[in-house]
Amino acid sequence: MAENLKGCSVPCKLSWDDLEDACRRYRVTCQDLNVNRNNLDDYEVQFLCDYKKDKFTDEELYLVKWRGYPESDNSWEPKRNLKCAKLIKEFHSDLEQELRRQKKRVIPKRLNKDISLVLTQKAKHRLSLQRWEDHLNKNRNHPGRILVLNEVDFEGPPKDFNYINNCKVGQGIVLTEMALGCECKNCLEEPMNGCCPGASLHRMAYNDRGQVRIRPGQPIYECNAGCCCGPDCPNRIVQKGIQFDLCIFKTGNGRGWGVRSLQHIKKNVFVMEYVGEIITTDEAEKRGHQYDRQGSTYLFDLDYVEDVYTVDAAHQGNISHFVNHSCNPNLQVFNVFIDNIDERIPRIGLFSTRAIRAGEELTFDYKMQIDPVDTESTRMDTSFILAGIPSSPKKRVRVECRCGSDTCRKYLF
Repeated sequence: MAENLKGCSVPCKLSWDDLEDACRRYRVTCQDLNVNRNNLDDYEVQFLCDYKKDKFTDEELYLVKWRGYPESDNSWEPKRNLKCAKLIKEFHSDLEQELRRQKKRVIPKRLNKDISLVLTQKAKHRLSLQRWEDHLNKNRNHPGRILVLNEVDFEGPPKDFNYINNCKVGQGIVLTEMALGCECKNCLEEPMNGCCPGASLHRMAYNDRGQVRIRPGQPIYECNAGCCCGPDCPNRIVQKGIQFDLCIFKTGNGRGWGVRSLQHIKKNVFVMEYVGEIITTDEAEKRGHQYDRQGSTYLFDLDYVEDVYTVDAAHQGNISHFVNHSCNPNLQVFNVFIDNIDERIPRIGLFSTRAIRAGEELTFDYKMQIDPVDTESTRMDTSFILAGIPSSPKKRVRVECRCGSDTCRKYLF
């Protein structure tokens, strides 16, 4: 019975605050909640809920929500007793923003209930996003950090999304075609028998700066676990994971969450891999109709040589789950093969098409088209034309495009 329940989980009905409160009440330590023996009895400011000035002394007072204690224990504290300059600054920034929204110029000596309610809601929302950000960074296995930002509304973390670093194989799918390793001492300068790309009758995909140098539509064969070369081999790029700090942010034009780079990215470099659950196209067809009704889809057809498998990142994926479409994108899809060389199941690498500024949103074309290239790879290119299109049965709901580019096609599909 226990074996059948392995891997099963159910959502907790208590909030993080309630769990932390329970830990302190029953004196239980929890590493994930940051409750330990040293701080069990501490009173730490979690956020500020309200503000007023004493009518006699004009002293500033704040209503404090204490970490790990219920809101019934909130208390008014003078500013001089508080050692939380960052929280005070955030509180006044939120307060000024709300007063501007209500077209009020002066901070009143006592806030009305509507304003204090909004400030409490903002503080709780910020805390929720910070916990999500911490969770994402705890679960990532790549160097690039993840930040989360929402300055648009009060939408919080997705409730049914699990961050994973590598694709998970769905039920009934078995990876069997494992790559043979190369024996090169220097894969880029002295490739023996063409190294791993040569063994598959293709050229090396990267230059000495780690930039992709082949045209879209041609495959990338990286060195693998069976190779004699080490982890610093220049033919190991995608497998090293995301190298840049990225930010998941809420867009202001109805496109939901998006991703922007926090660092400058050069042209033709690897940015991220599209990760999710590998499923059959029959299963993708079923899920596609459900996603259509929800108004979104995260199905990515693996049409490199055969239309057999699809990557579904709806509920399991990495940061690529949040990357939006653009008709003029700055990311380009490449099919990548590393340990598994089954051409029906490539890994999906997203590379920069041009230099990307820090702060610029990352996008790729959900319906990309690949220009024909040399005859050496005609078979691959003709089957690759649809490789970047999320699964698209004949009858699909037309989704309006809001990318805003000059070449916008108006619709995603």
